[in-house]
This record gives sequence, structure tokens and C-alpha cells, in this order.
Amino acid sequence: MSAKRDYYEVLGVGRGASADEIRRAYRRLARQYHPDVNKSADAEERFKEINEAYEVLSDQQKRLAYDRFGHTGVEGGFSNFSGFSDLSDIFESFFGGFAGTRTQKGPRAGEDLRATLTLSFEEAVFGTEKELEVEQLGLCPTCNGSGAEPGSHPTRCPECNGTGEVRRVRSSIFGSFVNVSTCPRCQGEGEIIHHPCHECRGQQRVRTRKRITVTVPPGVDDGTRIRLADEGNAGINGGPPGHLYVFLSVKPHRYFRRKDNDIYLDMTINVAQAALGDEITVPTLDGDVKLTIPAGTQTGQTFTIKERGVPYLRRNGRGDQLVTVFVATPTNLSAEQKRLLRELSKTLGKETVPQNGRSLFDRLRDAFHV
Repeated sequence: MSAKRDYYEVLGVGRGASADEIRRAYRRLARQYHPDVNKSADAEERFKEINEAYEVLSDQQKRLAYDRFGHTGVEGGFSNFSGFSDLSDIFESFFGGFAGTRTQKGPRAGEDLRATLTLSFEEAVFGTEKELEVEQLGLCPTCNGSGAEPGSHPTRCPECNGTGEVRRVRSSIFGSFVNVSTCPRCQGEGEIIHHPCHECRGQQRVRTRKRITVTVPPGVDDGTRIRLADEGNAGINGGPPGHLYVFLSVKPHRYFRRKDNDIYLDMTINVAQAALGDEITVPTLDGDVKLTIPAGTQTGQTFTIKERGVPYLRRNGRGDQLVTVFVATPTNLSAEQKRLLRELSKTLGKETVPQNGRSLFDRLRDAFHV
């Protein structure tokens, strides 16, 4: 059985997502993958996965257990200890903790964020700079991240004496243990804010919108991920900010197709050009170029224009442009054109040649490189 995916990844939200963000993500994905709407083979499994993730992340207690213990924490029971990060987690699950148990006090890193940036075909090939507006949690400008109303100060918690922990001795079948748990009065912060900041309500962070310039290197493709360090949510208690991950979505081009670093283009030529040869003008992303069509060219034949493809991301050079020509059968001929073709037909004869057992489908498949 394959390992379960991270529930936050399933819903496409960060670990610091609000309940509303989780609900919106669930509704969007549930509509997209509902078996009555989506007929793809994996739609039903995806729909079940989405519902399972939402059932856990929408429940505050289940979400806390999942954040701490992963899937083990929400699957019922602890028949093995693989879901615990260290020995203190095991003891805490049975006895509430012991000396050395970690608490919430201290710096905590901000959550990572995710955004999508849409590019044109040319922007993905040659690179660009784009502005992106991101909603993030930043330090409250009124209290500067302290959580207290300006002019007031947090005071030391009288219950835990500023440690963020309360200790009690408990007896069990294994002997006596020092039970260390998060202080219920200050929630592990070691301080009590009597006058919370009116803007952030003591949460230290506020929701803001920020415009960020994203530098897109040449050669990116649909689905490429760009990491912008420290552009995620602000940290708590002096912790570092998270990162912003930008996923690129590339629009299709009207004429060109891309496969890895090569660009493909179909061109139509007439019967005379194919039979006698010609020099045609071919569009590329760098402008028009001349391409020599040799006499006797057959439909589906492909020609390569070197170094007119997509730049390589991690080394110098570019891919190629591959041009496939298709010979068009003339229609709506004038009387003179018909006369000339009849004269030509007399010189060519009417003999037909078998195509080595290859069907029309086989030849078309080769022509399109399928």
C-alpha cells in the first residue's frame, strides 16, 4: 500500500492555513474531483483522499494531533511508535510529558506559502520579470509583533513563573515521572498579555497583501517551481519567516508546441513545392528564417533548424526547432490548372505502389512523432 500524502498537500494549502482557507480549498477540489463530474480513472480515489484530508484538518483537535504525530496521530491508537519524533513524544502521549518536553515558547518559523503565476509561451522560453500580489501574515505594525497594546507590556505568567511549563509528579506502573506540560494559563508563552494589541488582538501578526517581483529564468516549463526565500508568513516570537513557492503555468502557443527543449511546428506546402523543391519562410521565436525544401519532399517529412528551440535551464545552449511539412491537395482549381494537371497526369501514369503494409494511421503517427 502506498504511503499517504500529507493532508495539507492534498488540499493545496500551507500548514498555517486558516479554517476558512481549508474550507475554500476543500470545496473547490471536491467540485473538481466529484465522480459525478470528473470521469477520469483516479477521480474517485482523489475525491476520497480530499474528504479524508478535510475531515482531519477541519477538526481542531484532529488537526493538532495530525500536526504533532502525523497520520499516526489520527488513525486511532498507537500500536507502534513510528509516528513519534523522539522518546519524549512517546512518554507525553501516555503521561502528559516529562522533564525536557518541548513547549510552544521560543521563536517559531513562519509558514510557507504557495502561489501560481501564469506566463505566455514566449515568457517561459526567454524569461521575464513579473509582479505577483501575495496575501501573507506579516508582523503587526502597531505592536511590532509583541501582541501587546503600545504603551503596555506583557507580564510574567504567575502559574509557570515564565517558563511556559507546569511540572507535576505522577506515578505509574513504570514508576514516578515528572509530568511537564504546557502552561494552560499562558499557552506556553511564559507571559500574559493583559492589554492585547487592538489591531492584531494579541496574535502578533496581521493579514496583509504584498507585491513581489518574480524573476523567471529562460527555459522554464509548465509546472516549474520557483522558491522565494523569506517571502512567506512572518515568524512568531522572533522566528524566521517562511518561504514562498511560485508554481508556473504556461499558456499554449497558437502555432508552436514544446517537448523538453525542442519546439515543433507544422507547415503546409503545395504539390509543386513538394515535387520541385522550394525555399520557404518559417516562423521561429527569434523571427522568420529561410528553409530549403528539397525536390521530392513527402508529407510528414521533418526538417531541423538548429539552436532555435528553448534555452537549457542549467547549462548553455538551446534545443532545436523541428518543422514537419504537409503536402496540401489543391482544391477549387481553375480550368487552366485542371488542364495542366491532366497533362501532367498523362506523363506520370496511373500505377500505384503498396506502402509496405503500413496503414494511413501508421504514417500519420510517424508524421506527428507519436
